[in-house]
Order: sequence, then C-alpha cells, then structure tokens
Amino acid sequence: MIKPIQRLPILLIFLWSGVGLFLSAWIIVPAPTSTLLPLGVGAPEVSPWLTVMNAVALLLLLLLSRRRQGTIYLCLMGNLVGLFISLLPLSQLPATQQRAAIAMQQALGEDYLTHVPQSVQAQMRPQPFGWIDALRGIAPAAVRHTSNLTFAHPDGVPLTLEIYQPPQVGQYPAIVVIYGGAWRSGSPSANPEFNRYMAARGYVVWAIDYRHAPRYRFPAQLNDVQTALQFIRQHAAEYETDVNRIALLGRSAGAHLAMLAAYQPEALPIRAVVNYYGPVDLAGGYADPPQPDPLDVRAVLRSFLGGTPDEMPQRYAQASPYTYVAPSLPPTLLIYGDRDHIVQSKFGRRMYESLKAAGNTAVWINIPWANHAFDAVFNGLSNQFALFHTERFLASILQRSPNAVDILSSQYNDSEWCLTGLKQVKGYA
Repeated sequence: MIKPIQRLPILLIFLWSGVGLFLSAWIIVPAPTSTLLPLGVGAPEVSPWLTVMNAVALLLLLLLSRRRQGTIYLCLMGNLVGLFISLLPLSQLPATQQRAAIAMQQALGEDYLTHVPQSVQAQMRPQPFGWIDALRGIAPAAVRHTSNLTFAHPDGVPLTLEIYQPPQVGQYPAIVVIYGGAWRSGSPSANPEFNRYMAARGYVVWAIDYRHAPRYRFPAQLNDVQTALQFIRQHAAEYETDVNRIALLGRSAGAHLAMLAAYQPEALPIRAVVNYYGPVDLAGGYADPPQPDPLDVRAVLRSFLGGTPDEMPQRYAQASPYTYVAPSLPPTLLIYGDRDHIVQSKFGRRMYESLKAAGNTAVWINIPWANHAFDAVFNGLSNQFALFHTERFLASILQRSPNAVDILSSQYNDSEWCLTGLKQVKGYA
C-alpha cells in the first residue's frame, strides 16, 4: 500500500513518462493543423533530448515496477514506445549521412575540399551530429552586425537588410539569405544564429527583405530580391564583399525566390544556390497538395499569385524555378525533409533530377525524419546535419583557390547558355 505522501513522486514520474510519450509521438504523427505544426516540426529536432527524457523515465519506472502495480506496468509499456520512437531519427542518421556523403562526392568530386584552405576546413563542423551541441546548444559567435539598413522603397514600402561580417577586417565571399514565411510574413532578422555562425567562418551574410503577399503579388518579391542584389554589388567594397563569390540561400518561400533569382537568364552572376525545402513547381504543388495540409497550400499559392493554375497558367510557370532549368546554372544544393507536409520532398527530388538531366551540378539531400522548417531548432538533429553539408558545399565553391574560382566562373558566363535559357523561358516572361 502506497502512502499518500509517497504518491506525489510517483505521479510526477507518470507525468514525466506521459509527456515524453506525447512529444515523441509527433516524430511520426503529421500535424493536421497550423496550431499543432510546431510540435511536428520540433519533435524530431529535439529527439536527442526526448531520448534522454524517455531513458530517465524508463529507469525510474523500472525501479517502481518492483511494487507490481498494473498502472506502473502500463506506464512502462508506454514509455518503451516513446523511447523507441525518439530513437528513430538517430537510428536513421548513419545511413542518411552515408547517402549524403556519396551525393556530395558524386556532384562535386571525391576530393571536392582539396582546394579549400585548411584554415577554412578547421572551422567546419567535425561531424554531422554532436550530442554536446544538441544538449547544450551551439555557442554563438562574435561577429560584426549591421541592422535595419534600407536598400529600397518600392511603392513606399521600406525594405531593409541585415549584414553579418567576420570579426576580422578583410574581403570575403558572401551568402545572401532570403527568409521564408509563405511569401506572407517574415523579416531579415530571422535565423540570426545561422547568419552569425556562417559569418564567423569567413562569409559576409546579407539577410534581405521583400514585400509580402497578398498585398503585393508575384513578381514583386522577385523584383525586390533582384534590387537587393544590385544594392549588394554597389556596396560590396564598403562591406568587404567579393562580388565574384556570391551564393544565394533561402528557406521555403525564400528558397523559391533564391532559385528564381539565380536561374533567370539575365541574372547577375551567382556562384551557388542553397535550397532549404523550397517550392519549385507551383502548379504541381497546387494540383497535388500534401495530406494533411496544415497551411492550406492552395490558399497560400492563390494569395501569392492571385488565382489558380487554370486561371493563370503563365504566371504559375513564370513563378516556378522548374521552368528555368537550362544548362550551366549555378551549382545547387537541395535539402528537404521527407516528412514535410507543406512542401513535399518529391517536388525537390524532381527539380534535382531536372537539373542533373540538363547537365548541372546539383546535390540532393533528403532527411527522412525531418519536417518543414527543420532548421528552426538551430542545435537540432536536422539542422546540425544540414549545416555540416551546407558549409562544405559553400566552401567547395566560394572558398576555393583563385585559379579554381576562375575555372568555375567560365561555366556561368557562357553566352551560349544565356541563349539556351532565353529560348526555354520564351512565353513566360
């Protein structure tokens, strides 16, 4: 017989175990609504924490099981289920890393880091996942930061950007970061941890703004990105930016805009593109929405473009990066989560295959446990993994020796490619 005063710690253990099971369940259960979406996004990313949480609960329940109470055994079974689920992402990591390493080598060459200075390689993450970083967090870096710098006023709307520079004065390659938010929300101040991290490793990071739907519809957002790129080139020397080594990196809607801006036939020279779970085929996404569909993808697309694909087929084509696939596009890294119920990974895979078929350098990395916006948890499992490969991809292109950069540059200024691209998009401009 358990005395009343002894029941409190037992109830707390039951509660601990129940919370662990509830949170772990969202690793495999898709979020049906936008309200529950943070659980579906976050649970896989904190799975190392959940594993520790469930393991501690299991140990305590095993100690209590000596009392031979049916409730304890029932709770113990639930805890075992929670522990098993929380271990799923970690159990998938080795095979996922092996596939990603092969993909990087096949696209960039087995010795793709050979031309990257050792000083740059020394600052990269040593492995795709670290328990210490997962449990303690990735330490913030000290960098120079310029905020709220206005670069344009289209229709009277002030557009600003944030600049993160390495701590030491010099000249550096640049990463232009474009935030997500379904083209309807967001700001350049998003994801500051990533921006600081990359700046501390030898990049000038420009986080840029754009006008939002539904008040401003496509192509306003693309025009704003192009305006920001012009501003960056005009002020490159002031902010220690090497205009010959610029990459675009975007998340979700920002990845869509990054690819569009880089793939335009008349685009300014861009060395590389990094696409984190971005829409690439808007008509295809409208015709085949995810199930469940927590954000109502069709409503988002109508808000962005002003109608349906049947009503506006040319605009959907014009707004889809898939339309602009042609030879000699900048090297592209595509990273998607296989459990994404906003932008389905199969569309990213098709984009990768199309880029490869056209003879482009492209890397496809699929994270089987990850949801949309997986990198919102900066020290999470998926972001550590994505960061490991992103910094290697960018370093192999932007941090190469001058001779290697000159060789690469000839691929992206080919007049024959420009003509090919113009022919491909004729009728959509």
